[in-house]
Amino acid sequence: MDNLIERLQQVEAEAGQALAAASDEAALEEWRVKYLGRRGVITEALRGLGALPADERPGVGAVANQVKDRLSSLLAEKQEAVRRAALLQQLEQRQVDITLPAPPLRRGQAHITQQILQDIVDAFARLGFQVAEGPEVELDYYNFEALNIPKEHPARDMWDTFWIDDKGRPGEVLLRTHTSPVQVRVMEQTRPPVRVVVPGRCYRYEAVDATHESIFYQVEGLAVDESLTMADLKGTLVSFVHTIFGPKRRARFRCDYFPFVEPGVEMAIDCHGCGGSGCRLCKHTGWIEIMGAGMVHPNVLAGVGYDPNVYTGFAFGMGPERIAMLKYGIDDIRLFYGNDLRFLRQFGPLEVAR
Repeated sequence: MDNLIERLQQVEAEAGQALAAASDEAALEEWRVKYLGRRGVITEALRGLGALPADERPGVGAVANQVKDRLSSLLAEKQEAVRRAALLQQLEQRQVDITLPAPPLRRGQAHITQQILQDIVDAFARLGFQVAEGPEVELDYYNFEALNIPKEHPARDMWDTFWIDDKGRPGEVLLRTHTSPVQVRVMEQTRPPVRVVVPGRCYRYEAVDATHESIFYQVEGLAVDESLTMADLKGTLVSFVHTIFGPKRRARFRCDYFPFVEPGVEMAIDCHGCGGSGCRLCKHTGWIEIMGAGMVHPNVLAGVGYDPNVYTGFAFGMGPERIAMLKYGIDDIRLFYGNDLRFLRQFGPLEVAR
């Protein structure tokens, strides 16, 4: 009995030393098979158990079980230590150096349409104009009737309108076709003098091509006071042209028709492509139209409670996308709405955030 117990103790000591020397999972598995396997060293040592007297076998068996339990516990601890060492080694090999600077972040910029809208508004703000805004879903009265365009008037054909059947009221609610309704709303609530510019989005049922969009922006302006004349209109718009396109740009005014002004004019600037000599860009005329304008019709003034014998005014309207197209040489209005960053990044560099 004593010899067998000593043998088990020797096996335990030997196994402990061997386990301490094991450094990977393969070595640990080899160790387990050698000492704890079905044909392992401990099993071989216990083959002499049957030769012992019956009363001594339980004591030797208890010692054998204790040795097995201790070695199994040591094996589990060693396996965990080996796994952790392997994991740490993997982490070190795949480690990301968080001290390196991050890739630069691009800071956004205003869309080209918003940039040119701001430029236009700023140009008129220097002349004393304030900004006014109004609803995009409008009433027929403000969009047409109050602007001297009654029902069945042929001038309505100039605006291809999106109508809205609002609570069974066909022909009364629409998506505004221009920002002129805001001028009427301002005059209803304000006594002269009035000086406002009205930027905003408009809607027309038009075929989309290089020069037309069904959703687009517009900027209109209005000035009403005593004794305003066409000279005030021309001076204001020429100042605007010089601010946006440069002081050397020439302007031309020709008669045109708009229902809510009388007289009405078309304003053009000399072609930037040929300097006015004539080219394909300006259709060989030397001039490019940029906006419509005129003196506010007396019917419009009277409709908002202004006395047309006392007050006069002028109004104008332009498409900011068209202004941008002329200023930057853009040949297709659809580019403004294509969300192509290659196009948009041309207009103001994207700063790198530090």
